[in-house]
Amino acid sequence: MDLQCVAMASRSSPKMNLLAFLLWALLPLHLGSPLAGKYWDDHVNDILLDHATPTTQKEKERVERFDISRLNYTAIRLELDKGLDIMKKREGRFFGGTRIPRFITDLGKLLDLEQVVNEIETSIMSSVSCNACKAGVGLLQHYVQSGKTKEDIIKAASGFCISFKIETPRVCLGIINLMADEVVYVVENLVMSPDEICGFVIGDICGTPYNPYHKWRVAFPPVPKPPIHHPQPPPTGMPTLKVLHLSDTHFDPEYKEGSNADCNEPLCCRATSGPVKSPDHRAGFWGDYRKCDTPSRTIHSMLQHIAQLHPDIDYIIWTGDLPPHDIWNQTKESNLNILRATINQLIIYFPETPIFPALGNHESAPVNSFPPPFVLDDYGVGWLYEELAYQWLRWLPESSSPTIRKGAFYSVLVHPGFRIISLNMNYCNNKNWWLLLNSTDPAQELQWLIYELQNAEDRGEKVHILGHIPPGHHDCLKVWSHNYYTIINRYEATITAQFFGHTHFDEFELFYDERNRHRVTNIAYIGPSVTTYYKLNPGYRIYYVEGDFTNSQRMVTDHETWVMNLEEANRIGQPRWYQLYSAQRAYNMRNLLPEEWNRLVYKMAIDDDLFKKYLRFYWKNSVAREDCDSECKKRMLCDLKSGRSNDRKYTCAKITEQVEIQERMDWTDWFFSGFTVTYVWVKNLFSFG
Repeated sequence: MDLQCVAMASRSSPKMNLLAFLLWALLPLHLGSPLAGKYWDDHVNDILLDHATPTTQKEKERVERFDISRLNYTAIRLELDKGLDIMKKREGRFFGGTRIPRFITDLGKLLDLEQVVNEIETSIMSSVSCNACKAGVGLLQHYVQSGKTKEDIIKAASGFCISFKIETPRVCLGIINLMADEVVYVVENLVMSPDEICGFVIGDICGTPYNPYHKWRVAFPPVPKPPIHHPQPPPTGMPTLKVLHLSDTHFDPEYKEGSNADCNEPLCCRATSGPVKSPDHRAGFWGDYRKCDTPSRTIHSMLQHIAQLHPDIDYIIWTGDLPPHDIWNQTKESNLNILRATINQLIIYFPETPIFPALGNHESAPVNSFPPPFVLDDYGVGWLYEELAYQWLRWLPESSSPTIRKGAFYSVLVHPGFRIISLNMNYCNNKNWWLLLNSTDPAQELQWLIYELQNAEDRGEKVHILGHIPPGHHDCLKVWSHNYYTIINRYEATITAQFFGHTHFDEFELFYDERNRHRVTNIAYIGPSVTTYYKLNPGYRIYYVEGDFTNSQRMVTDHETWVMNLEEANRIGQPRWYQLYSAQRAYNMRNLLPEEWNRLVYKMAIDDDLFKKYLRFYWKNSVAREDCDSECKKRMLCDLKSGRSNDRKYTCAKITEQVEIQERMDWTDWFFSGFTVTYVWVKNLFSFG
């Protein structure tokens, strides 16, 4: 499969996560000793195969040759230690020989680290990443069980990272030292095997060995679900609310025009990004399509444009990811400074506008580190939640403070009959290694959500849910995602829209009835990123929501995506923000009810022109966007139908079949068209003679 197509189709989970994965997969992060859940799913569909499922013949052959139980971890550890002794450290940089022992090199080839890197960047895993994960978990367990110190583990991980040139030495050392304390703490409490850990973290492609510790279900109150009433289109002429959606700003205060934009690190376009090798490698004034984040001037340009062109915004939803992608170089204080600076930017342009924020996975330091509330002291995340409570309460009522301080989630009544609930989606993040200590509804967030939704149902309120990581994304743990999906289905009459970010692309996810998979019940809108990271134009979203009137369902009636042409802005020196499209007009939709979005997905399966239009919007009209072949198309359409993670064999079967039928029809038309032309040409030739 074309990896570029996979990268584009699978949404952005960029290279900033590479070293995080190095620690949990190659020398892993995601380890732990889980607590048993009171409710666990005994359905046959949730007890999957206990081995990786190869997706290609090449993968199958590799799996057959790879046996995790036969790896000699002691020999690997000794060779890594020996390799570190060879390396000479001068003035903070590494020089000298770094020759890797032959069997270590062979192991690297067997694990296919280049493909692993690509899979980490795209969050699309195969049995290749599964094997790498098991090898890394086994090696790290061996270090801990043999009594090695944290310093020994740091040396081994650094040597592995530098020797295989997975990253530059400073990135390897930075991220490993930043994460080492918490990793060792988690590993020391480990009672799971590599198979169990990697199946839990990577998902179905790695197999999911049966483990009752990670089979839990939320409890619902003994209140029957109301009769299903199919949602009706909004009445014409009704009042609407105008809502701004901002996501994934990734503000980089160190961005420098003219610096190296092609630096071979997770983040470039900084004074520290190394020498510029050619003029076309220079960072642009307003940003860059390469692995660079957002300069302050671009954010101010966008906010100024919004304030001037959309002075009638009723409220703002803000779905997280504020710091840049320099995850090897971050501290708690630096991330708090980014949080404060971003809030100040918003206050300048929207001093009186209500803002409803949600927490991203980049706000913590180290990245993705969100331990549950029972983890306190140096390892706790209270330093972040306390600051969030202080900053967010400028827009939220004091009553939301306890849950923000506990887990960074809250519920707010916006208007009579209309409630917004903001979730901390980091408790479903498979890169949050703390979840293996306890994946059973960390912070009791989902149980709290049920309580809030039941109260809303009892009062006749409609609810919008905000979050960062979309629940159907591969980054969301299966057990958490499946519980969330069940909640959405139970309260489908109450929840009328969901809003997420994280992927950086312009897309959505659909939810279906758990008993009748053909009936669509809900939609999650995924807003475009402000950052250009990577190959994207910066953008924002405007929603129109049913306003205050009798029987208002608070449905989204239309949405618009606005972007800046980055190539043009850098070329002429002036940014131009423009409306890329309106969903209802561009797709010729009757309304924006979930069923209408479902129809659109199936239309795109058979209409290549319509799919190409969606593809252009998905990339925010970027001139740097990648091509998309038939496999890519199937994956992208599958993404739209996947509101539940690690369940693609069920959610995607029908749409995949539809695309393949269309492909066969297109091929047949082409063949017979060519055959007819040839026949006519030959007939005419001989007739002329």
